[in-house]
Amino acid sequence: MVTLSLGTPGSWQALFKVQMKCTLSPSRVNSQDLQMTAGMVARWNAMEYDEKLARFRQAHLNPFNKELGPKQHEQGPSEEALDISSEETLPELPPGEPGFHCSERVMDLGLSEDHFSRPVGLFLASDVQQLQQAIEECKQVILELPEQSEKQKDAVVRLIHLRLKLQELKDPNEDEPNIRVLLEHRFYKEKSKSVKQTCDKCNTIIWGLIQTWYTCTGCYYRCHSKCLSLISKPCVSSKVSHQAEYELNICPETGLDSQDYRCAECRVPISLRGVPSEARQCDYTGQYYCSHCHWNDLAVIPARVVHNWDFEPRKVSRCSLRYLALMVSRPVLRLREINPLLFNYVEELVEIRKLRQDILLMKPYFITCKEAMEARLLLQLQDRQHFVENDEMYSIQDLLDVHLGRLGCSLTETHTLFAKHIKLDCERCQAKGFVCELCREGDVLFPFDSHTSVCADCSAVFHRDCYYDNSTTCPKCARLNLRKQSLLQEPDPDLDA
Repeated sequence: MVTLSLGTPGSWQALFKVQMKCTLSPSRVNSQDLQMTAGMVARWNAMEYDEKLARFRQAHLNPFNKELGPKQHEQGPSEEALDISSEETLPELPPGEPGFHCSERVMDLGLSEDHFSRPVGLFLASDVQQLQQAIEECKQVILELPEQSEKQKDAVVRLIHLRLKLQELKDPNEDEPNIRVLLEHRFYKEKSKSVKQTCDKCNTIIWGLIQTWYTCTGCYYRCHSKCLSLISKPCVSSKVSHQAEYELNICPETGLDSQDYRCAECRVPISLRGVPSEARQCDYTGQYYCSHCHWNDLAVIPARVVHNWDFEPRKVSRCSLRYLALMVSRPVLRLREINPLLFNYVEELVEIRKLRQDILLMKPYFITCKEAMEARLLLQLQDRQHFVENDEMYSIQDLLDVHLGRLGCSLTETHTLFAKHIKLDCERCQAKGFVCELCREGDVLFPFDSHTSVCADCSAVFHRDCYYDNSTTCPKCARLNLRKQSLLQEPDPDLDA
């Protein structure tokens, strides 16, 4: 039995007749039938190259070009033969294979990954008009595809890339001013394209790629440009500069009735039941806020630190959080007046106070030393300038570092560096040392040494043991008093004349 297996389109009816004749009655097959079959096979083999070329051209059409429809590539079913010499006519697809559909071909070629398509993110459209046209056509393709299909998801990703590219070419916010002043806020337009910021007014994400946003240089308040006109709270930096002080009462709550059951900042109606809006208490001010003004941020409360030595962060409003952040490094706490018993309870504070007193005694050496001024030794404490001004004022950052054990270590290193310069490195500073006038023995003494005592009247330095054993009189004070008396008793020569 002769069987012909052909997979290409053509006059399949004639081929079917020859194959049936070969199957049912092989003896009736003549040479004319075999020649006709062989001619058709040769003819189809010659068409194979043209068919592959045509399919390749179909597979690499522009995915957004809908002018070329499927009917332009089809031929009528009554056609028995193909014109091989014509390169513009495409061959008919076999009956078993699906026909070419424009929407599926657009997705297969425009979005699926293959070796011939462009990488994602590379767009040939170079102007706004071309990108807008591509966006509209991509949107139409998304509507034509099945819901929740992979091809539709890929189309959505491509649409996002096209819109981002359009945003880069067309900046809708180019007319926005760079500086805006509102309620003592000084807003500057941000150039960053980060999407990790949150608007302090509407509590939504700021998409830096497609939205304009501003930051206050004083309190770092961030918001969309559209939210600027809705801001009702003045800048807290003005309060810091005019009235830099803490609320030292622990959570001074007065109740919702004193606020007329409204948010303390934006005056939106609130209640503890959450209707119409949830009331959230700020542990610093004791007042209640709505969910837009109170994001449950955590901060260390100064009143709890000073009175209880409690550094556990508690929930505060956004306004209190910004105020505490600006005040954290300001030395406004005089611990000896607020809570003098704290030095008896916290041993680290006693050590810090002694180191600060020693640094204040070293300061006159550095001011009068040329080498110390050139080396700028006092700038070792540039982050804590109040340490070289007094030994009483503290900031919340100082107390937090004391609690964590960081301040004692860093201040001890600075103290050692200063003492090394005065006692070992600099001869001029060494020449300003003291000799104990009570025992006249031992090395040169300095007021910041641990085994010395300083006279409160004349600032003379003695050994501690010598000073307390002879505490009745100070030799330098006695000498100065004697000199003053001699000057008073000495007669004036001009008066005698």
